[in-house]
Amino acid sequence: MIASLSGRTAAIGPGTAVVEVGGVGVLVHCTPATLGSLRVGEPARLATSLVVREESLTLYGFADADERDLFEAVQRVAGVGPKLALAMLAVHAPNALRVAVAAGDVKALTMVPGIGPKVAQRIILELKDKLGAPEPVPAAVANGRAAAPAWREQVHTGLVGLGYTARDADEAVAEVAPLADAALAEGRRPDIAALLKAALRTLSR
Repeated sequence: MIASLSGRTAAIGPGTAVVEVGGVGVLVHCTPATLGSLRVGEPARLATSLVVREESLTLYGFADADERDLFEAVQRVAGVGPKLALAMLAVHAPNALRVAVAAGDVKALTMVPGIGPKVAQRIILELKDKLGAPEPVPAAVANGRAAAPAWREQVHTGLVGLGYTARDADEAVAEVAPLADAALAEGRRPDIAALLKAALRTLSR
């Protein structure tokens, strides 16, 4: 089990980073928020989880051990693999995920691409008392009024982490805003990974 990784950030791409450890570049799959905290050429330390399959070894990286532990915990639910677990943490911060599960909030969980009502109910049933107690959430955030703009900061941070200037990131965020607004209008949380990819496309024109 590889529990953590420390080294120099050699490269950052959509969904992944390469951390150089002892002359070896290790590919790590991360959430947009984690990628946004990294800078090419600077030191990085990530809590990690190694997923072993017959045909592959895939390493997932997280900002801290708590995020990694949640990533591993949600995979105990049938139908939730590492990709879906990572998507859950891309949409919900660890405490927000705990709040959703503790409150039995099916709607919040189905905001994650790939999670339907049945899987959401299974997650709540199997994990309700196994993720730890959530921290108190301010009423404005709980009602969704303060949470809606969070996608802007995550996408902006991700772009800056990839080496774009703040001005370029601002323009790209403005370009993809209609996609996020459409998702919010439908009662869905914007897909951060999809928005980041769309923003990168606008910057490559």
